[in-house]
Amino acid sequence: MARECSIANALEVIGERWTLLALREVLLGNRRFDQIVQQTGASRDILATRLRKLVEVGLLERRQYEMHPPRYEYHPTEVGQSLHTVLLTLMAWGNDHVTAGPPPTVWEHSCGHELRPQVVCAHCRQEVELGDSRAVRLGGRPVER
Repeated sequence: MARECSIANALEVIGERWTLLALREVLLGNRRFDQIVQQTGASRDILATRLRKLVEVGLLERRQYEMHPPRYEYHPTEVGQSLHTVLLTLMAWGNDHVTAGPPPTVWEHSCGHELRPQVVCAHCRQEVELGDSRAVRLGGRPVER
């Protein structure tokens, strides 16, 4: 039996390639179906399925912007917006370990410098690195020391 895991649970919702790319586009401000198709390269039927699922699970909301014919835009909910940092961190990993040459996309933080996301502890504000934390509960059960 597989371990109960929040990573596995999250991948059930956002783990498909076209899902993450659709989220990327919506968070970048491309909210119309044709814009998302163009920027992701996904087929229309696959993209429609992924967007429908994202609406069903509460990451996106669909808003009508034209009556005849009815047309919709996709807007991130608060829960969808919370994935922004996840996508930035994934992008940074891809820039550092997968993409050859200069990164295709660069973000600037409001301070005026290039954005380099990092994970920090909410309590002490120190950067989190492998080896300086430990699981205290795994699969819903306490970890014995």
